[in-house]
Amino acid sequence: MTIPERETQGSGIVETPLEAIEGMIDERVRVEDREFVISRPEKSDALLDHPAVRARFGSGEYLPYWVDLWPSARMLSKAILREQWTAGTRALEIGCGLGLPGIAALSAGLRVTFSDCDRTALHFAGHNARANGLADFDLLPLDWNHPPSGLSFALVFGSDLIYEARNVAPLVELIGQVLAPAGECLITDQDRIPADLLRRTLVAHGMQFTTKVMHAGEPGGRRSRGTLYRIVRTRTGLDPSERVG
Repeated sequence: MTIPERETQGSGIVETPLEAIEGMIDERVRVEDREFVISRPEKSDALLDHPAVRARFGSGEYLPYWVDLWPSARMLSKAILREQWTAGTRALEIGCGLGLPGIAALSAGLRVTFSDCDRTALHFAGHNARANGLADFDLLPLDWNHPPSGLSFALVFGSDLIYEARNVAPLVELIGQVLAPAGECLITDQDRIPADLLRRTLVAHGMQFTTKVMHAGEPGGRRSRGTLYRIVRTRTGLDPSERVG
């Protein structure tokens, strides 16, 4: 599957060079009663020393966080598989990285659009989906600050999207633009420092949310704690007394 070329003017689409990746590993990931194979770079730290990656960070403070399989991705995958979905529901994964949550969604019968600002991440997500026998998906290069017009999804989801406070406002604005009026958005986060800012920004943009504590980790390994945000639109926003968390 090819990645579409359409990009908005001034978009921040990047492409981590494949030669920066030193070795690959196929990891078997257990989520609920299902097992998925996820291919990922074996030495993520070494990738950060590549001159092109360092130059990209110097010019725009971009780092390819997608190369790791984060606990929040496991949390989101678990949350997706615990629900009943209408087959064929159109879903958008924001910042898909290696694609585990989107793959879980595909296995549950949804039609998924993997999106990321890094084209190489999209290649991995597409490869991983196909490696698990899944084909009903699209790939979309997406800069949160310059999204294409006309995108609308009944389900929007993403994991570990607020590493930094500067990501919060563009993320919430993107959710507001692409989430269908009756749709919902699921976000998982490892309770990073910008989490409080995320909650306040959601309220300011007229979005209602609930939270749920989640745990995930490798079998037999360290488990991580995080939060699942379930976000919906509301015309009037939330009264401060109704805020969750």
